[in-house]
Amino acid sequence: MSSEHSVVLVTGGSRGIGRGIALHLAREGWNVALNFSQNIEKAEEVKKKVIEAGRQCLTLQGDVGSSQARRSILEGIHRGFGRLDLFISNAGIAPRVRNDLLETTEESFDEVLSTNLRGPFFLAQSAARWMLKQKQDQPELIPRMIFITSISSYVASVNRGEYCISKAGLSMTAQLFAARLAADGIPVFEVRPGIIQTDMTAKVASRYDSLIAGGLVPQRRWGTPEDVAHAVAAIARGDLDYSTGQVIEVGGGFGLRSL
Repeated sequence: MSSEHSVVLVTGGSRGIGRGIALHLAREGWNVALNFSQNIEKAEEVKKKVIEAGRQCLTLQGDVGSSQARRSILEGIHRGFGRLDLFISNAGIAPRVRNDLLETTEESFDEVLSTNLRGPFFLAQSAARWMLKQKQDQPELIPRMIFITSISSYVASVNRGEYCISKAGLSMTAQLFAARLAADGIPVFEVRPGIIQTDMTAKVASRYDSLIAGGLVPQRRWGTPEDVAHAVAAIARGDLDYSTGQVIEVGGGFGLRSL
């Protein structure tokens, strides 16, 4: 497999926001390393569409919460493409059961934080080391990192506290990597989606429909994976390179305060 074009790793890329990002970047000329955990069929669908867009695609199965899987993911990219230009940490899960904060179990807490925070942190660490090595060999390269978080990083939902904590931690992870890598010429960003129409939010769609209609989102509509992908694409193109460490909220104005 050639590495004629720049390579992006999208974790959790078989569905939802990750899928939207992978397909959008493929249309912009990126070869895609697509990580997924379980749904092989959905991953193969995305791969087919990436190839139809004229780009190459590797599908890399593995739970980012597993250290062995993380090694396998990066080794697969090294073998298949030989380079990594853009790291996108998108993989994430919701709690299996939305329990009240006082009923949250250690098992649920550990499972969510393993996939949403611990795994992404250490995968980013390994990816950053690789990117630094690439820059030693080719100083003109500008690798980039993006962490896909959530408005749940600052909005309290007491029936899924472990999810909120994981996203708040991932938000700080983005800040830490931005601070550590700034002098090395590796820009790092946080993209913070709001209420996005995906299979993860489908279970509570009617509730969000009512909240959006009531003005919770000033733009009065759901967000889409494509909305998030547009923000990611601007970073990927290098349009925001002198803004490392910034948070881009894709939430339809959710964070606005008005009287």
